[in-house]
Amino acid sequence: MESNSKQLIIIGGAEDKKEDCEILREFVRRAGGTKARIVIMTAATELPREVGENYIRVFERLGSEDARIVDTETRDDASSSSALEAVSKATGIFFTGGDQARITSVIKDTELDRAIHKRLAEGAVIAGTSAGAAMMPDKMIVEGDSQTNPRIEIIEMGPGLGFLPGVVIDQHFLQRGRLGRLISALVQEPADLGFGIDENTAMVVTDRQVEIIGEGSVTIVDVKATYDNMGEILKDEALAICGAKLHILPRGYKFDLETRQPILNNGSIPNVSVLAGSPNT
Repeated sequence: MESNSKQLIIIGGAEDKKEDCEILREFVRRAGGTKARIVIMTAATELPREVGENYIRVFERLGSEDARIVDTETRDDASSSSALEAVSKATGIFFTGGDQARITSVIKDTELDRAIHKRLAEGAVIAGTSAGAAMMPDKMIVEGDSQTNPRIEIIEMGPGLGFLPGVVIDQHFLQRGRLGRLISALVQEPADLGFGIDENTAMVVTDRQVEIIGEGSVTIVDVKATYDNMGEILKDEALAICGAKLHILPRGYKFDLETRQPILNNGSIPNVSVLAGSPNT
């Protein structure tokens, strides 16, 4: 099934592949169900055949009769006619986990990169897990320390593939305690909206609206119009951020990327000013 809407499924890693497969099931459904033509991009992993074939088995079990691997070990592979043909016909494109720097070093600014962006604009759904989630923005976290307070030195940033520009995405979020590094990334980059995605959890982006699926939550950090001390500190000194907004959204909740407002699972927008004035009980 083709549509003109932009569709992304951004997964925090360690998604269920054995039981109900809620997240991968949603990917197959949006890619066309039993008629889906799925391409599995294995650039991030050092075990492309093993990882790719595992996903093929899952997608076939869920009903897709056409799932194939496109492995790009070198930039030359990203201009091969077989890879370009597979992507041009794909209704779903899935990036596996591994090392996000491998994805961008091999694919970014190649014919394959342009072909994938073209298919996204034409209605194909693009999904990525773990490293495949980190590379979704135009600026991505390449690596960084977990379970630490925000500091400039704890992260390294680099160019992503730009499927969801203007944000920063981190994965394995709750499990690895990555709030500090997400905030550090936001303060250093032009982006002022960050998404931390728990394992076996995904944010499904349709045009400019996000819906949460899976068993965990997505933590959203909004640092627009906040104060920080970036101009006053040295590299290894602690960051200060004042006035940031924090939303933690579980399954069924949504977030509007235009208004920067969460949407409750009943479809309403929370009246935060009323809630803030409520007495504690």
